[in-house]
Amino acid sequence: MTDTSIIELAMRTMMVALKLSAPILVTSLVIGFTVSLFQSMTQIQEFTLAFVPKLIGVGIALLICGNWMLHTLMSFTIDLFEGLPAMLG
Repeated sequence: MTDTSIIELAMRTMMVALKLSAPILVTSLVIGFTVSLFQSMTQIQEFTLAFVPKLIGVGIALLICGNWMLHTLMSFTIDLFEGLPAMLG
């Protein structure tokens, strides 16, 4: 296993992790920004107010993107296991 193959594998792993986390993180960021903007406009300083909309938004994002996320992770894992003998040999 060469240095190049290790770096390529690490890059592919990080890209898959970024792809899988993006829908959840973007949803949470948008909802958090919106609730924060609403709180600053109305001067409501309740810390738990942002939790419930984020929880609902992340749940909806998982329902919508969960199938795609599972297929992405499965295809990466299958490619990794299929390429394992070539990497070790």
